[in-house]
Amino acid sequence: MNTLLLEAHNGVLLITLNRPQSRNAMSLEMVNELRTVLAQLDSQVRAVVISGAGGHFCAGADVKDLVSAGDQLQALNRAFGTLLQEVQATPRVVIVVLQGAVLGGGFGLACVSDIAIADHQAQFGLPETSLGVLPAQIAPFVVKRIGLTQARRLALTAARFDGVQAQRLGLVHFVERDPQALAERVDEVLGQVLQCAPGANARTKALLLASVEQPLEPLLNQAAQWFAEAVASAEGIEGTQAFVHKRKPGWCK
Repeated sequence: MNTLLLEAHNGVLLITLNRPQSRNAMSLEMVNELRTVLAQLDSQVRAVVISGAGGHFCAGADVKDLVSAGDQLQALNRAFGTLLQEVQATPRVVIVVLQGAVLGGGFGLACVSDIAIADHQAQFGLPETSLGVLPAQIAPFVVKRIGLTQARRLALTAARFDGVQAQRLGLVHFVERDPQALAERVDEVLGQVLQCAPGANARTKALLLASVEQPLEPLLNQAAQWFAEAVASAEGIEGTQAFVHKRKPGWCK
């Protein structure tokens, strides 16, 4: 990988966006490498933690790519949207650690995470309109994360705001005051995730995402089927036996 640093241990894959010279701006190469990593995840990976090198998460799209894209600009933009779809849909728990610039594409990545942890001084924003362009692939995910009213305000003003305000908007779940507290919060959240059965987490995530768009009746029918399958599965049997015998189930790390 040219734009990413990867480290795997204990069922967790740590992905570091590694273009610090450009505040980890999202190049097409980075988009493709992230998609490749997601596509190649095996069943041992239960959580993915995405952070950025050099004190920044991601400052948005790489302007150099935009300038040189020519007639491929539409395809380039759509590729990032596909990445956001794939990050959101992965059955693993996705955690983002947000420091420094969280702009444009970085903002979009935060919106498709399951759990977002931010430094209180991180700088969030949708600067696209101030550059004469649109937050094209990001917009639907922003609306689903924080609602239409706030999304309109932020996108149409390109306003910047910090981690504390991001938490108030519902964009992030935790805000920490220093790097040590940030690291401790990540460890705490990972510890909680690894207490949950990976198969149950994957189905629950799919169910929650489907609840936003699917009609209620077929969704509840699907949920009942998944519930019955879960109870009869190896995980369900192990969880039941662990409860009866007052021990931790085998998936606990």
